Amino acid sequence: MTVAVALIPEAIAFSILAGVSPMVGLYASFCIAIITAFAGGRPGMISAATGAMALLVGSLVLQHGIEYLFAATVLAGLIQILMGTLKLGRFITFLPQPVMTGFVNALAILIFMAQLTHFIGQGWIMYALVALTLAIIYTVPLITSAVPSALVAIIIVSILTITLHLDVRTVGDMGSITASLPLFHLPQLPFTWDTLLIILPYSLSLAVVGLLESLMTATLIDDITGTGSDKNREAKGQGLANVVTGFFGGMAGCAMIGQSMVNMKSGGRTRLSTFVSGIFLLFLILVLGDVVKQIPMGALVGVMFMVSISTFDWSSLRSMLRIPLSDVLVMLVTVVTVVATDNLSIGVLFGVLLSALSFAWKIASIRLTAQVTGNSTTYTVTGQLFFGTTSHFFHEFAYDSDPEQVIIDFTHSHVWDQSAVNAIAKTISKYAQLDKKVTITGLNEESSRLVKRVGLSLSGGH
Repeated sequence: MTVAVALIPEAIAFSILAGVSPMVGLYASFCIAIITAFAGGRPGMISAATGAMALLVGSLVLQHGIEYLFAATVLAGLIQILMGTLKLGRFITFLPQPVMTGFVNALAILIFMAQLTHFIGQGWIMYALVALTLAIIYTVPLITSAVPSALVAIIIVSILTITLHLDVRTVGDMGSITASLPLFHLPQLPFTWDTLLIILPYSLSLAVVGLLESLMTATLIDDITGTGSDKNREAKGQGLANVVTGFFGGMAGCAMIGQSMVNMKSGGRTRLSTFVSGIFLLFLILVLGDVVKQIPMGALVGVMFMVSISTFDWSSLRSMLRIPLSDVLVMLVTVVTVVATDNLSIGVLFGVLLSALSFAWKIASIRLTAQVTGNSTTYTVTGQLFFGTTSHFFHEFAYDSDPEQVIIDFTHSHVWDQSAVNAIAKTISKYAQLDKKVTITGLNEESSRLVKRVGLSLSGGH
């Protein structure tokens, strides 16, 4: 119930962030919470409308309208179901820490920047309300943690604004709020190839970013609770939730790190906690709909500033002097790419690619040590033999000056791919042309299987 109360201001704020009616975010939060309670793979995790997803669809709503948002949400859900069916959930383990840190920090920056438009044309009262909201948010936890400080701030600032009859923009000015149940609704748009081309890029971004944030949150809760979760089931559950949400007038959503932590700290560890949060949220919408529309925008902007500040990983700034330079570069590239493109998935993709290149560069070193004994030379190979090191490997041998017996010892190496096997074959062939015999020793079991499977030609040697 605490989570449900805290969801209201965030769902409204994220709706406004996406440029849609507050009801779109509220309906989405209700639908997604209910469905993931049954279909999700991580018990106790809270999923709803989020800032990460709202940021992705702002331009779609602005250029094409809200019906395209509903269609993009449905398609994003179908893509997530496909990802879960293909068992892509396990790939969350391939996300390097610098990319995850960059993802979180970029999200915080985008949320902060998105609030600045609300100050355009506003006077000093707007700034005062935002400052008051932040002051209350950070003061209340010092007194009590029984209620969410963001909700307290919104209630106090709203009462103050209404009582003093302050002339400020309210949630009601952003769109109508109705105390009604969400109804089934087919997106009203032409079902053509052109429509698909419009929504597909947004749907792909929503699917990837939503799944990424959900699996990151699930992994965090796994660590907190000491239990495991089914990441592929979570992917399919999130997908089903988004499909249903799109047909019931909601925007795409995913797991919420902040609300999930509130649930964990409140003792909510099972699916029942997620279910109750969704049901109680609907109750609040139906009962308090007329009150919600009187909330001043200054209060919501303050809440979003708080979300931005708490989302940003401030410890990453201090650690930049201690972690490897390559990790710092990956984190910065992720942040800059996301902020520049306004697309979280592109930033993560760039970060992962840069991490992969950095890792490949680090392991792309191989060393050969030669030891001459009588009429034979033993080359001890140290390092990984794969496509990135094959050229160096081949040119390290003294083909002309070596004696007739050459031993290549792979005890301290590993043969990874076909390029590596071809490099060995090429080396053997080169010695064979000089009537010299090569003996391969020290291959581990996996390397031996690969060599045999590729069919290494041993002409001129063993």
